[in-house]
Amino acid sequence: MAPEGNNHGIVDVDDHELKKASPMAPPTSAPPSSQHFLLLIILLVIAVCSIIMVGELGSVISFASKNSEPATVIINNGDQSSSTNNAVVTTSESVDNVPDVVQSSSVGGTNVCAGKKPDMPNTECIVDAMVNVGPQSGANVTKGFVGGLEVDHVPVTTPYWQNGMCPVNVHWHLGTEHLSVGEYDEAGKGPSEIEEIDGGVDQGYRCHHFDENDSKFTKPFDWKHCIGMAVGETYEVHWPHSAAGACGTPNQYQTPFYDGVFCMDGVLTDTASQIGVQAQVFTIVNDESYFYPDLMRGMVVDGEMGSDVAKYTGSTTGSSRDNVVCSAYSPITWQVDRKCHMISASSFDKMCADMKAQRDDMSLDLHAHGSRDLVDDQFVANNQHDRLRLLRASA
Repeated sequence: MAPEGNNHGIVDVDDHELKKASPMAPPTSAPPSSQHFLLLIILLVIAVCSIIMVGELGSVISFASKNSEPATVIINNGDQSSSTNNAVVTTSESVDNVPDVVQSSSVGGTNVCAGKKPDMPNTECIVDAMVNVGPQSGANVTKGFVGGLEVDHVPVTTPYWQNGMCPVNVHWHLGTEHLSVGEYDEAGKGPSEIEEIDGGVDQGYRCHHFDENDSKFTKPFDWKHCIGMAVGETYEVHWPHSAAGACGTPNQYQTPFYDGVFCMDGVLTDTASQIGVQAQVFTIVNDESYFYPDLMRGMVVDGEMGSDVAKYTGSTTGSSRDNVVCSAYSPITWQVDRKCHMISASSFDKMCADMKAQRDDMSLDLHAHGSRDLVDDQFVANNQHDRLRLLRASA
């Protein structure tokens, strides 16, 4: 609405009359009609709507520009099934799932498990032509195999967490200490060269996945935390569990694992039912679609992974034992995945980063340990059980 008394007003006289008017007498403005009011209101509404539409259009353009690349869901299971329990959402561009720097042993406080490993040296497997030890590991876990050593105890056949146990360590061996025919055995294959650690370690069996013509088995990976690892190689991962672990505390994970297994005094009364090891075998690939973010926590149970598990009682392992010198740490339960799975190198490196962040110094477990020779049938318990699936601990 135009203000009164200016040349933009609506004046009800013609130009000739204006020329005759006295310069001291202001022109008389006619009152605006209802049509004029309506026109102004319509223009105002149009202006407001235009401002709103421009703002919305700007938001759409901004959103589109920020999301020009579609999101890709990477499912963290080696067989690439549809499970999303461990999925990581990332962009289609390359991602880095491993932190560059981790402050080693960053959790302060007192490690109450330090030095709890009992002194139980290795012993001769046979004395005076008689088996002188409890059941040993690693064994043949091929479905249908039964060991030759008669024992009067049974393994834990349910998930360890249901029996009051928690994982107290994670470590792995070069190749496998167990044998599963058709999955990891004498016919397995891998890279021709293996980086030696501390003068070299004994290698066990390999899986059958390796293909030198497939880049995911040969493309080098930039390891930040694990030591001496190789893409395309086979590793057997062990997660020792114990009812005497410092479960749910900063002292839960320990190196050596014996400190974690025997941490709490006065708890262990039956080692076969209170100490157990999960074992799972992997071929490492340089492919992020096989990434798992929490490998430190325990056996991966997802799709085919952890679905075919052998259970038996045995012993601790490692290359300091064979079929002449045996482990005195027996009997304990073993739950071993019979299948070999592919997993990304970044999964291992992320696990090593997590290990560095524990209160206890786990640096001695950041590389592969040597594998014990396959245990003779005469030292393997005759109590193997089968179970289709294990449930994973939440610790």
